[in-house]
Amino acid sequence: MDAYINAPEETREVLVDGWFRTGDLAAVDTDGLVTIVGRKRERILRGGYSVFPSEVEAVLLTHPAVAEAAVVAMPHPELGEDVAAFVALRPDCPATVDELIAHCRDRLAAFKYPRRLIVLDALPKSPTGKVLKAKLAPKL
Repeated sequence: MDAYINAPEETREVLVDGWFRTGDLAAVDTDGLVTIVGRKRERILRGGYSVFPSEVEAVLLTHPAVAEAAVVAMPHPELGEDVAAFVALRPDCPATVDELIAHCRDRLAAFKYPRRLIVLDALPKSPTGKVLKAKLAPKL
């Protein structure tokens, strides 16, 4: 909660009726098992459809050339947001942007596959190894 000290606006956004709203999105299966499926803040809202970056990233990582993947929202004039992906490829394992987009298009619903894909040498990471998606968005 240190991030909310002296930040009243941010605190009001996450503390509602005494409950801390994490922004996690979860699914509950028939056995009552709860699985975190994404973050509300990371959800891409494309023309009224929800796209969760983790789902698109998982598909990209099934391609043999992809070592790392990150998916972010990019602005779209009619749809509100669209899907953009960044990947780092494995050494000596080439793949084209068109090939990677087609890979996603074949495995995801039509509204989910990335419309823009950028290949980088490596994705920016924090000292703990988490991909810093905020540093990717300006590259769009």
